Amino acid sequence: MILPLLAELSGNIGNIHVGLAALGCGIGVGLTGLGAATAVGRNPGAATPILVQAILAIAFTEAIVFYALYLAHAQ
Repeated sequence: MILPLLAELSGNIGNIHVGLAALGCGIGVGLTGLGAATAVGRNPGAATPILVQAILAIAFTEAIVFYALYLAHAQ
């Protein structure tokens, strides 16, 4: 349903993938935070290892936006 709409867009289409990457990053970081908070709520003794894993997951998720920005600049 959205593909015909995207096919008719004209102009600088490079910014669309940056926006979609940023949207996905926001959703991913939110879900990571939700999962970390739930895990710490279930097992408070494992807060430090959960925090380390959550920070790594958030960093990898946010790297997607930087890749999209790099690809937009390279075009």
